[in-house]
Amino acid sequence: MLKTNKDKLVIQSVQGKIHSPAMGPSPYRISHDGKPMILHGVGGITYNFQIGDSCMDLIGDHVEPGVSMRNEDKMENQALMVLSCVGNEAKVVSGDAKGAKGFVTGMHGGIEHVLVYFPQEDLEKMAINDTILIKANGQGLRIEGHEDVLVMNLDPNLFEKLEIKENENGELEVPVVTEIPAHLMGSGIGSSTSLSGDYDITTGDEEAVKEYGIDKLRFGDLVLLKDCDNTYGRQYLKGSVTVGVVVHSNCILAGHGPGVTGLISCKTSKIKGIKTEDANIAKYLGVK
Repeated sequence: MLKTNKDKLVIQSVQGKIHSPAMGPSPYRISHDGKPMILHGVGGITYNFQIGDSCMDLIGDHVEPGVSMRNEDKMENQALMVLSCVGNEAKVVSGDAKGAKGFVTGMHGGIEHVLVYFPQEDLEKMAINDTILIKANGQGLRIEGHEDVLVMNLDPNLFEKLEIKENENGELEVPVVTEIPAHLMGSGIGSSTSLSGDYDITTGDEEAVKEYGIDKLRFGDLVLLKDCDNTYGRQYLKGSVTVGVVVHSNCILAGHGPGVTGLISCKTSKIKGIKTEDANIAKYLGVK
């Protein structure tokens, strides 16, 4: 097993409330082929789509699986977004579902939501504005002997469950469902930090969607982004590699698609994707 500095990391509370879906004065979204549409989108409690389910075969736009939470105080929400890591324990601390436990599945930029999985029976007890506490742990995680690899947004316990291996060439082998070329990455590229939010795999080209298996993606899938550097923001860099997790659904807007929160990145090609059909955080975290 790879050695890390997990024993030195701080575990700290961050907290937010389940955030209602919201709309502007016009409810319409314009698709990449010019069609005005009214669709479910971000926020709230999504009852019938969770990690492990298709993020492509649904009628919606930027749909977030499970529970969407945030803080209305901008500085507190920034801490929630940056310090929360995929796999962190989440606990409901108010409302009828008080005491229910789940875990973070990703962060979605723009409206700035942290996304959380809870079992179905707990979702049925929840309501808008219920408060959720997260045991934030993972930022600052490093792999011994691989200081050039940035591990981010990833709970140390989930990192170990991925069973990442170092091969004879000193490369890190990571399970992924597919590899995505840099030219398909869109909304969110150019962000000043990759330790918050996500960026989208664009889906306007139907041929590319099929070629790279994007049409088969699920919430929670691990994907490898080729020539994508997420070490200090998000940019194209030939030879760089990022592995991330799919956090929200496909989108109809031009330049958008399923969102990916970065987990591991390196400016060189020392990260190797090992194609694994069930490389999904639902499997590693015991969700059936």
